[in-house]
Amino acid sequence: MTDTPMDAADAAAGSVYWKRNLTISLIGSFTTIVAMTLLLPFLPLYVEELGVSDHPAIVQWSGIAYGATFFAAAFVAPLWGRLGDIYGRKLMLVRASLGMTIAISLMGMAGDVWQLVALRLFVGLAGGYSSGSMVLVATQTPKDRSAWALGMLSSGIMAGNLVGPLIGGVLPPIIGIRGTFLAAGGIIFLAFLATAFLIKEEKSPSRKQAAKASGGWSSIPDKGPVIAMLLTGMLLMLANMSIEPIITVYVAQLAKEQSQVTMISGVVMSAAALGSILSASRLGKLADRIGHWPVIAGALAVAAVLLIPQAFVTSSWQLIILRFLMGIALGGLLPCISAVIRHSVPDSAAGSILGLSVSSQYVGQVAGPVLGGFVGGHIGMPSVFLGTCVLLAGGAVFTWIVKPKDEN
Repeated sequence: MTDTPMDAADAAAGSVYWKRNLTISLIGSFTTIVAMTLLLPFLPLYVEELGVSDHPAIVQWSGIAYGATFFAAAFVAPLWGRLGDIYGRKLMLVRASLGMTIAISLMGMAGDVWQLVALRLFVGLAGGYSSGSMVLVATQTPKDRSAWALGMLSSGIMAGNLVGPLIGGVLPPIIGIRGTFLAAGGIIFLAFLATAFLIKEEKSPSRKQAAKASGGWSSIPDKGPVIAMLLTGMLLMLANMSIEPIITVYVAQLAKEQSQVTMISGVVMSAAALGSILSASRLGKLADRIGHWPVIAGALAVAAVLLIPQAFVTSSWQLIILRFLMGIALGGLLPCISAVIRHSVPDSAAGSILGLSVSSQYVGQVAGPVLGGFVGGHIGMPSVFLGTCVLLAGGAVFTWIVKPKDEN
């Protein structure tokens, strides 16, 4: 479908196609995330199949291959965002879905582990469908519905993170590891077709000219709220990921049956994601009604309080419930962060700044496990929960202090 002209008044009110674009973006983000994460259960097996035989080396190469995508994406997210500002956000989704189709399909044909790592890097460089969808939805949706729409999209992304590993555990025994990669490539190809033919983005010549003329960051009139949201996004991912390295060891201390440790650990890890899936759109809708800043500060404060009892639980079910409740509290943060940035920057810089926000979240995603593992190993696992509590509480206070005066 061809793009249609869009003037400034239309841009402020949102695209007439925003509901259709949200639906396709949600489905596309879900399917691409599923395709990207389904390799988690069998990645070490595939690394071994590619010729790595030493057990420590298998673990090492698996970590390198998995992290390569996020490492590369952190660098290019602002670039793709800026190109989207200039040439169109739909084009970035088409590029991402086509690039991911090729790369993930080729993973099923890799001959050695270096090729697998290179293709994972390429996915990070060429991909970014879900982050691109965030930009498209944020800029095409009416401002008074933006947090709800971004919450719906966040739910789809988090659902993909949950479903992907489950499918990755089922498919390889049926069609083989290489066949699973080819199937994943086929799924993303369908997302590519839907994106190319069903998403409609109105052209905005004035935005294109403004994006070319400005440096993105320099065009923001008040940089304070944007800086606050970049830091909050990084803090959110750091808080989420700091717990991940110690979950299995922590559960092992709580579980009565050691044979159930891995299963319980999986449930604990999934509980927070499930809570976020259920709450993201609801908290987004609440933020559209009462303001984004109160929801952000309140979510950080509630999550900080919920971290305290996690340091002192005596059984696994207590930890599962607390992680689920924490997921509910944090579920609305990412959509609210994106909505605040969208409302604080001109349309000509929205893509590049939202891309910068994605990069800041990747920084937290990388730093969180490193810090959590270090603190848990040298000071003690309860210290990870309490330390993260202090960070989130500080983030809540900081957010409340810097919020604009005209906010609720």
